[in-house]
Amino acid sequence: MTAITRNLPWFIVDLGTAIIGKAICQKCYSSLVENLNLADVDCLKYSLSKGLGLGIVVGGSIMKVPQLMLIVSAQSARGLSLPAYLLETLAYAITTAYSYRNDFPFSTYGENFFLTLQNTLITFLIVYFPSTPLRKAQNTAGRLALTAVGAVASAVTLYVAPKEALALFQLATLPLSLFSKLPQIIQNARSRSTGQLSTFAVVAQIAGCLARLFTTATEIGDIIVTAGFALALVLNIIVGVQMWMYWGRDDKEVYSKTPIGVIDEKEDWSQAGQQKVDVVIPPKTPLPPPRHATASPSGRKWARKVD
Repeated sequence: MTAITRNLPWFIVDLGTAIIGKAICQKCYSSLVENLNLADVDCLKYSLSKGLGLGIVVGGSIMKVPQLMLIVSAQSARGLSLPAYLLETLAYAITTAYSYRNDFPFSTYGENFFLTLQNTLITFLIVYFPSTPLRKAQNTAGRLALTAVGAVASAVTLYVAPKEALALFQLATLPLSLFSKLPQIIQNARSRSTGQLSTFAVVAQIAGCLARLFTTATEIGDIIVTAGFALALVLNIIVGVQMWMYWGRDDKEVYSKTPIGVIDEKEDWSQAGQQKVDVVIPPKTPLPPPRHATASPSGRKWARKVD
């Protein structure tokens, strides 16, 4: 069997080394693939971490797509907190910039890049489909323009900031993660509903945080990044529990608000009597004279005398 694994085509070898990683590709690729040494625990853990990392990146690229589809199809962002998404998007962007500037493997932070893009779109949709008081307070075009300016300014700041400042920003993602989920949790608790919140997105975030704790500890060992994922896991679990508690609550509310019963006729007639209705009656058309009746030129009528 090793005779086959040691003579694989070049594109399979390149794919295997890319998945395992260039830093230890010679050791782990030779141990696991060429020599089929499945007892090498360190290389197994590292390869598992790489595989999980790539899976998380792929999953993160579509994680918020169901949420986007829910908002667009319902033409409503009810149940979604704008401050929560603003803070969450900022936390994702900071983690992406911090990991990129520190040359971390893309498999350890790639999903943050895709989640930043998707959350930005969701934020624009929340601004475009706001609640009624917010819609009255400000026009849609102004809100969208202000959101676009804030997004561009944040991206430029993270790109030009020095590494020391990025380290402080990454440390700030801990309270950002906390405050990004608190508005959503509070809003869910007050309305006792999760609105248009996507179940797939919440479950995927919980699974992603669990996997990220393993990959971060295995490949990076950065305590700040690990603490951020641990806090995000706890908060996402709270949101998941709320979704389980309030499941189907919206349907029950709609059903309870639907009027079912017999209409009171007295009330109906009393309401109808209060409204004035003008009725126009056309004049009657005069009937033609009977055929047996005849009139004289003088206007007298002749009748036959009965004996």
